[in-house]
Amino acid sequence: MHPLPPPPAYRPPPLNQTVLSKQGKLRQRDHPILRQPRRTNPIVWFCAILCLLFSLLLIFFGITTLIIFVHIKPRNPVFDTSAANLNVIYFDSPEFLNGDLTFLANFSNPNKKLSVRFEYLYFELYFRESLIATQVLQPFNQRHGQVKLIPVRLISSLVYLPPILALELQKQDQRNRVIYNIKGTFKVKVNAGLVRYSYLLHGNCLIEMTSPPNGVLISHSCRTKR
Repeated sequence: MHPLPPPPAYRPPPLNQTVLSKQGKLRQRDHPILRQPRRTNPIVWFCAILCLLFSLLLIFFGITTLIIFVHIKPRNPVFDTSAANLNVIYFDSPEFLNGDLTFLANFSNPNKKLSVRFEYLYFELYFRESLIATQVLQPFNQRHGQVKLIPVRLISSLVYLPPILALELQKQDQRNRVIYNIKGTFKVKVNAGLVRYSYLLHGNCLIEMTSPPNGVLISHSCRTKR
């Protein structure tokens, strides 16, 4: 029986070949396959341009408004009253009031360059905290520096007053000193060339009059604010 031949001796691969194979794999990992960049959708460009134009318009109008306000220095119109007549105070029953008051509403525009428009005018007549009459006026325009006088009539017809207030009004009538409070709410629109804006204005007049039927204005205190 013949002996088996010895196994072939192991020969390691050359060092240069091992290093080269590893470097090739590393290069493949370090340099992935480059893809061609995708083109941006035209709709995205269109929206971006619109946003840019809108931002520029906002900046332009903001600067224009600031220049106009600094140059013109707008002021609020003023509400006041210079005359009033108390014609009737009559109680149908101890708590139901009938009354008739006429006053002269004085609107002045102190602006030197701005005209205004009163688009909404609403008046309320109070005795203490109780509302006893209302009136709405027609809109009107007012030029800069102009004063406008409008007669306003406020009629109370069977208006309920709490017993304490009804008794107090009767006592004022007997003392020949009746105190009412006139409140006005006005929507004012201003036209300053390219800039147009509107706001609410509130007027308040505390008036003291003699008793009817020929009651006249003795004193008053008015203020106007936004």
